[in-house]
Amino acid sequence: MASLLLSRRDLDFLLHEWLDVTTLTSRERYADHSRETFDAVLDLAELIATRDFAPHNRLSDEQEPTFDGTKVHLHPDIEKALAKFADAGLTGAGMDYAVGGLQLPAVLTQAAIGWFQAANVGTSSYPFLTMANANLLLAHGSAEQVETYVKPMLTGRYFGTMCLSEPQAGSSLADVTTKAVKQQDGTYRVIGNKMWISAGDHELSENIIHLVLAKIPGSPPGARGISLFIVPKLLADGTRNDVVLAGLNHKMGYRGTVNTLLNFGESGGAVGYLVGEEHKGLSYMFHMMNEARIGVGLGATALGYSGYLHALDYARNRPQGRPVDAKDPSTPMVAIIEHADVRRMLLAQKSYVEGALALNLYCGMLVDEERTGTDPARAHLLLEMLTPIAKSWPSQWCLEANSLAIQVHGGYGYTREYPVEQLYRDNRLNPIHEGTHGIQGLDLLGRKVIMQGGAGLALLAATIHETVARATAFPEYAAELQATVDRIVEVTQKVWGAGDVALSLANSSVYLEAFGHAIVAWMWLEQLLACEGKEGDFYDGKRQAARYFFGWELPKTGPQLDLLASLDRTTLDMRGPWF
Repeated sequence: MASLLLSRRDLDFLLHEWLDVTTLTSRERYADHSRETFDAVLDLAELIATRDFAPHNRLSDEQEPTFDGTKVHLHPDIEKALAKFADAGLTGAGMDYAVGGLQLPAVLTQAAIGWFQAANVGTSSYPFLTMANANLLLAHGSAEQVETYVKPMLTGRYFGTMCLSEPQAGSSLADVTTKAVKQQDGTYRVIGNKMWISAGDHELSENIIHLVLAKIPGSPPGARGISLFIVPKLLADGTRNDVVLAGLNHKMGYRGTVNTLLNFGESGGAVGYLVGEEHKGLSYMFHMMNEARIGVGLGATALGYSGYLHALDYARNRPQGRPVDAKDPSTPMVAIIEHADVRRMLLAQKSYVEGALALNLYCGMLVDEERTGTDPARAHLLLEMLTPIAKSWPSQWCLEANSLAIQVHGGYGYTREYPVEQLYRDNRLNPIHEGTHGIQGLDLLGRKVIMQGGAGLALLAATIHETVARATAFPEYAAELQATVDRIVEVTQKVWGAGDVALSLANSSVYLEAFGHAIVAWMWLEQLLACEGKEGDFYDGKRQAARYFFGWELPKTGPQLDLLASLDRTTLDMRGPWF
């Protein structure tokens, strides 16, 4: 029976027929690997996700974390599943051999991770936060910090977190008030509160390694004064550090991931160790945040994809109603997939989730190009441009896919007896965490498209044009995509020509959405090119999903770009009392 988590057939198509990832094995870093290695990793990921993660997805949702005043209690199957994940070496899948990793390409680790996020996004959060934590320390930590903290993470002995937000500051990191006071021995005493900390306290591992943003007294104001610290739950001698769980946050979804309010320094100060240099903490943390943002987009895709597969299975097996042209009431009922409106909803879901998965894997390939390719600067710039899209577009539209999956199920979809309601609740977090749509829109329009004098936007437009130039078999789609990209460039210039930053950025979320639709249309044109000359239901389905996206979705950008070009002030001129 085909999996209802992800489509292995689609993954194989994207990885091998489109991206041709086996060519990466010609590079020194990946020379030990082969198509067989890659397939074995995906087989193993699907097996563990299906056997050890999926079965307790509903259970850990119903029996969410509790705190008895001393310890956090989680569903016992979470710990068992995480042990299987660590034992398989998957925590270090993309990391160097030297630290105990498997040194797999990033695009392959993305594909493997997708299985776990589709199976149980709550349990998956523990190792994936740990992986991002470890990657930050590998990039910016000292050799001693790597030895002390990273290597135990890769074996599952330690887990990691990221501690950014505070109750009074939220996403406004420039306003964090947690402080770190330097001691004579070179350590720091960290004092403050951190809110919304996923995996912030539990008994799943020997230790929890918190990466904490804080300000050293006398630092420059705002973001320029932020430093980054390692604050372990337990110190080297086994004693408890001054990190106190103040309470749990009770979420709509993602309930298997304990979410916490942590107090640092209730008894004088938690012992912290500086990462890198003082006052560079936010730049270091962006290493983890950007990885997490792409991971959030992948998680949103995985949840949307699983919802689509469940809806497709239900539609194929649920008899109800008769064809609209059937006059005889004794005509046998048909499966609801025979109804045009159900096919519309399924086709929308397919276009969203398969387009988003292509974007996720393309970003993974850019990481590999940045790491091992001939033009790492180009790959880095493209990845910078695409990160806010890779985070936000799947979070918006794969959530819509989950909503449509419920609709396909009808009344059953709104009950806890079917998994699509939980998939929706779990996915509803993704438009929020690691930066809301509003924050990603400000990042894209306020920073990314104008950085280096617009070099990133120019490179992205040129890269899309390369695809358009190859798409001679699809002239209408190619022309539509090129016209949309040209319009985005034109509108970007007009918006920034307003001479008023507040006005330029007032409708940045609309800009983000239109931009994202153009990017996913590009992903669909790329997939069409990979389908050329190939026959069968799979390829015909790809062609029809692309037809849907270009016919039903990409045209939505026209009114959005018109609105942006008009420099509309409606939201900017609205006043609080008028509500």
